[in-house]
Amino acid sequence: MIEAQGLFKRYGDKTAVNGISFTVHPGKVTGFLGPNGAGKSTTMRMIVGLDTPSAGSVSVNGRRYAEHRAPLREVGALLEAKAFHTKRSAYNHLRAMAATHGIPNSRVHEVIEMTGLGPVAKKRVGGFSMGMGQRLGIAVAMLGDPQTVILDEPVNGLDPEGVQWIRHLARGLAAEGRTVFLSSHLMSEMAMTADHLIVIGRGRIIADAPVSEILAGRGQLRTRVRTDRPSDLLAALGGEGTTSTFLEPDLLEITGPDPRRIAEAALRRQVLVYELTPLQASLEEAYMELTASEVEYSSHDLPLGTQAEGVPEGSRS
Repeated sequence: MIEAQGLFKRYGDKTAVNGISFTVHPGKVTGFLGPNGAGKSTTMRMIVGLDTPSAGSVSVNGRRYAEHRAPLREVGALLEAKAFHTKRSAYNHLRAMAATHGIPNSRVHEVIEMTGLGPVAKKRVGGFSMGMGQRLGIAVAMLGDPQTVILDEPVNGLDPEGVQWIRHLARGLAAEGRTVFLSSHLMSEMAMTADHLIVIGRGRIIADAPVSEILAGRGQLRTRVRTDRPSDLLAALGGEGTTSTFLEPDLLEITGPDPRRIAEAALRRQVLVYELTPLQASLEEAYMELTASEVEYSSHDLPLGTQAEGVPEGSRS
């Protein structure tokens, strides 16, 4: 379990993390979302003792990270991929990490197998692709067989098979009762992986709820309707508070009224409806709505030829 209480982090006159409190529970995958510069990386670094809070506290399994006698056995973290000695092989890097933490060499072989590093285990890390660097970083995180796993953008550089592997790994660890805390910019992947979301913006928590609740509470009601008399149906619904988009001649998406009201309108006008499908807002839509006022840069603020996405979050968190 990860518990943060009134956590602050300031760099000079800039407040990167502004008094946040949250709990990451075991047995579920908790996603950590927020725009660039929101404070995600800073928060994760404070959890594992790489940054010291300006105020407040954060603990893992009841203790500050530095208080654990064998922290690698308690917390496994991937925060900076390819932070390795480039002339070492993956195997030698893992063996050195294991030796300094009292972990048997047999575990090195286990994590190499777990992360698919077998074919490149004896190669120098300096020649690794970004994806292989990510796999090695995850192997290090799993080396101590920890109860708590923290992964910052774990799918960076991975191919589709690797992305799917991360999804299954995260969900499998949670199913074993471990605490899994991960960040990602891929909303589609987070929607398939996370059970709970913590959303941060400008250093403050703006949402902390199960994924289902966040989706249910965002966006206007949308319903896909198929009928051979769409104009009559829209006339029965009336124009106020209703918008529609034709997807096909007999298929439209109606925004505003709920499905029951649509069905009642069709019944009154004797319009045959042969598809009526409520549409839930996507996680990306819910996220964009939540963080609309929290982004540090938007496309409207930038000169032509520049993009906010190119600025690393670490430089502003």
